[in-house]
Amino acid sequence: MKHRSDDIPFSYLVKVGHISANPVEVHLKADEKERKALAERWDVLSVDDLHADLQINRWKKDGIRVKGRVQAKIVQACVVTLDPVPADIDEHFEQIYVPENSKLARHPANDAGEMVLDPDGPDLPETFAGDTIDAGEVVMEFAALAIDPYPRRKGAEFSGHMEDTGENDKKPSAFAVLKDWQKD
Repeated sequence: MKHRSDDIPFSYLVKVGHISANPVEVHLKADEKERKALAERWDVLSVDDLHADLQINRWKKDGIRVKGRVQAKIVQACVVTLDPVPADIDEHFEQIYVPENSKLARHPANDAGEMVLDPDGPDLPETFAGDTIDAGEVVMEFAALAIDPYPRRKGAEFSGHMEDTGENDKKPSAFAVLKDWQKD
């Protein structure tokens, strides 16, 4: 298990061959450089803390299960006043990975060959190529999904604008353009 430093701001590579059926406990914590890169990627004012506790173990024959909890403290700009709005993220997640050629990664089909998806059922496993998966990237993705897209400071409200009620709307006439037309 090691870190990678390409375009992924928070990365923790896990060698699939080193994982057994017994869960491996991993604690990840973003350093200052990683938090700054995450704030830029997530378009927030700052990421003050990001850490995760993971259990990584074998799933079925060739798969890997990453299960855990990600916690973060971020600061966003209020959509009304642009004032800083602190927010806490606390998400539990589970992600399963299988090799890209695995039968477990295929979408189930019915007798007519149509793909069957159950919106309440489990997610399909993610695929991976090679012998590594990035546990840091999955932590980063689940944290990003928990960010409020429209943060609002307590008590902040839009003011100084008027909503159009539609009372004065008239259906345009197809002949209205001919009203000002003059014959020569």
